Amino acid sequence: MRLRPLLSRLLALVLVLWMSVMSAAPAIASDMTGNYRQDTLTMLEEISIIVNSSEDTPEVADVRAKTRTDINDYVARYRRDAKYKGLRSFTTMQTALNSLAGFYSSYGNRPLSAKLTKRLKQEFRQVEISLKRGL
Repeated sequence: MRLRPLLSRLLALVLVLWMSVMSAAPAIASDMTGNYRQDTLTMLEEISIIVNSSEDTPEVADVRAKTRTDINDYVARYRRDAKYKGLRSFTTMQTALNSLAGFYSSYGNRPLSAKLTKRLKQEFRQVEISLKRGL
C-alpha cells in the first residue's frame, strides 16, 4: 500500500518536469539572442527584406513565414521587461511590428500597400536612430 503514494508522487514529478521542458522549448528554439540591440537589428533586416523586395522574389515567402513567428518572439521577450518597454526604439519598433502583423492578419499574403511600406520605412529609420543614440 505504501508503494502506490510513492508512484503517484513520482509520476507527478515526472509530469511537472516534462511540462517545464516542453514550455521552455519555444524559447530555446527562438532566434532571439537576448541582446536587445542585436535582436532589434535582426528584426529590422528581416522586415526590410519584405518591405524592399518585390513579391515575385523567391526569398520573400520564406522570410514572411519566419517573420510572423519572430514578431511574436520579439515582442514577447521585450514587452514585459521595464528596461526595454520604455525605450523609444522599442515603442516605435512595436508600432511597426503591430502594423505588419495586423496587415498579415487582415490580408494574408497580399503585397504590402505603398502607404504601409512608406510608414514602415520611416519607423525603421526612427528605430535605427534611437538605437544609435541609446534610446
